[in-house]
Amino acid sequence: MAETTTPKKPAARRTTAVNKPAAKKPAAKKTVAAKKTVAAKKTVAAKSVAAKSKPAAKASPSATAKAAPKQRSAAYKLTPEQIELFGEEMEALRNRVLDDLGQRDVDYIRKIMNAQRGLEVAGRGMLFLSFIPPAWLAGTVSLGLAKIIDNMEIGHNVMQSQYDWTHDPRLSSNDFEWDTAGPSSNWRDSHNFQHHTFTNIVGKDRDVGYGILRMSEDQPWHPYYLGNLLYAFLLMTFFEYGVALHDLEVDRIVSGEISFSDRRDEFDKIWRKASKQAVKDYLLFPALSGPMAPLVFAGNFTANIIRNVWTFSIIFCGHFPEGIEEFTVEETQNETKGEWYYRQVRGSGNLTGGKLFHIMSGNLSHQIEHHLFPDLPAHRYADMAVEVREACARFGIPYNSGPLPKQFFSVVKKIARLSLP
Repeated sequence: MAETTTPKKPAARRTTAVNKPAAKKPAAKKTVAAKKTVAAKKTVAAKSVAAKSKPAAKASPSATAKAAPKQRSAAYKLTPEQIELFGEEMEALRNRVLDDLGQRDVDYIRKIMNAQRGLEVAGRGMLFLSFIPPAWLAGTVSLGLAKIIDNMEIGHNVMQSQYDWTHDPRLSSNDFEWDTAGPSSNWRDSHNFQHHTFTNIVGKDRDVGYGILRMSEDQPWHPYYLGNLLYAFLLMTFFEYGVALHDLEVDRIVSGEISFSDRRDEFDKIWRKASKQAVKDYLLFPALSGPMAPLVFAGNFTANIIRNVWTFSIIFCGHFPEGIEEFTVEETQNETKGEWYYRQVRGSGNLTGGKLFHIMSGNLSHQIEHHLFPDLPAHRYADMAVEVREACARFGIPYNSGPLPKQFFSVVKKIARLSLP
């Protein structure tokens, strides 16, 4: 029992320090400082880069060409002092939660990992009994749920360095590999650094449209975007491959800005990982099932589609519903810490729902809090959201939130609207 519930030493010292009297304070301070050094490293570095960065050296013409600036929200009427005060409140909230990390956070993620394994084993096992129709359906759904949890609540959050402070190899952001076509090493660069540093900055954040869609009025219109809805449907259906190709920068290759040879190493890395996934789901497990091979193949394919549609929906509803702000490179030059925090709120949208819904979303249903505090364990966001929302109300900063159907319909309308000039 001790082996499965006790975290590595840093977490244990923190837990002890929180619960013990003042005699243990020195150890607690040392542990807190260590955690801050490890867990905060990427976010602090990201903020520093965002505050000081120059315009991106290379971005596709479609992303960087001048477009008529749109009217920004009333929140821009906040004074610089108000924005910095808001940032200080967010920083204080982050530090309070950081100092409280301990055993319950480790217990939570281990429980989720055990549940995910159970769903995957059950799903693959039931698919081997596909000659019984209910078994095929149950196995497909179970495997789809396992893939969702692996990608969202476990993979995304572990690779975000949310549990590096535990020093548990299974929770290491640098070592974790997820059940999807894209290499985790690519994700850590394109997502953890580029996206979380330059959130919703057109021309720097490649998640704005994924190099495929027009998702901002700051992106100049081109007849190509008449297919916005079709491209979005295809991206949703095969989302794992869209994410995998993210670092290949296909749009820049097509435009002639770079050549394929410039990205050949990335292509080889993506090909190896995607091939490995395809062999596992579409050759190995069907072959092991013998005469059930066609049904197992179909079940695995359907489970991947379930995962793709769900993850696309959660991510796009967190970034692109109507009312979300996008920003230009010029607006965000010499950005302060307070402005960085402000941009995270205005560039994000939340989804309302119950506890199970939030788990299945990887707690990215709290996208505002995730962008504000990307390296804190995501299961903490629900509690933090209460304070964030209250602060936004006091400062007059819009806080975008709504149920999944409403936000998804809003995203679809936006995709359709931006397909036209």
